Amino acid sequence: MAITLFSHAICRQHNAGDDHPECPARLDAINDQLIRSGLDYILQQKDATAASKADLCRAHSTLYVSELYAKAPTEGHIWLDPDTQMMNKTLQAALYAAGSGLNAVDEVMQGNDKQAFCAIRPPGHHATHDQAMGFCFFNNIAVAAEYALDKYQLERIAIVDFDVHHGNGTEDIFKQDARILFCSSFEYPLYPNTGADTVSDHIINLPLPGGCKASQWRAAVSSEWLPALDAFAPQLILVSAGFDGHAEDEMAHFMLREDDYNWLATELKTIANKHCQGRVVAMLEGGYALSALGRSVVAFLKGLM
Repeated sequence: MAITLFSHAICRQHNAGDDHPECPARLDAINDQLIRSGLDYILQQKDATAASKADLCRAHSTLYVSELYAKAPTEGHIWLDPDTQMMNKTLQAALYAAGSGLNAVDEVMQGNDKQAFCAIRPPGHHATHDQAMGFCFFNNIAVAAEYALDKYQLERIAIVDFDVHHGNGTEDIFKQDARILFCSSFEYPLYPNTGADTVSDHIINLPLPGGCKASQWRAAVSSEWLPALDAFAPQLILVSAGFDGHAEDEMAHFMLREDDYNWLATELKTIANKHCQGRVVAMLEGGYALSALGRSVVAFLKGLM
């Protein structure tokens, strides 16, 4: 079976300005590399559908969701925090970004394809239960996880977050939920400057220093994540796929390359094949060096194949 790729044109319409790193061109860069690599002929490509308020409220407070709907401007823009700007197309883009995760969960759980990738924006992993931050409005991966727990009555879901920034929002949402094994690797200290002191049986954070080499990152993943994932025996693996740890990305200071993302995808697929019939859903988070982003997504998808 091919990997299914979910996206939607409206995800390009959220635009915080030409100088903002989280820009529509990110999706164009991914699409260009998919074409250049020939993967566009192999992938099943489908339009995402929008998440509903009920879908969002599984992961977020009803008050927060209602307030975000109410704040959505019809013209101009507003700032929800110093990094997070909302304009007239933002709400719809965020709804389709979150909805793509629900589509992808259905796709893999119903056996149409075993793996899915959501090429969407805005990203989500910094959005907490009741707060937008760090370019994020709804926590896409958390919305997908809550949906899978609810609709498919799963008991064990692993969320793997390799974005170079700590997935603080995802940790916030699932810190009391042992049905979720949350694994996050990130540069520390670096925005949002969280995660280094977390103590939890079901949260495995890997705070690593700036300048972290691929060998150091792979060693930490191999010793901390992979045995824990195997022991947890997930029924579904969800991935917050942030590629801003690439050596060419100026948002941080990791030294990862495309083959590192390919390696992790291969390791995750091995675990998924052993425990959950190969089911992996990955959702785009960070990655702001456009060429490196596109190349890294292609490498990751090839690892899943």
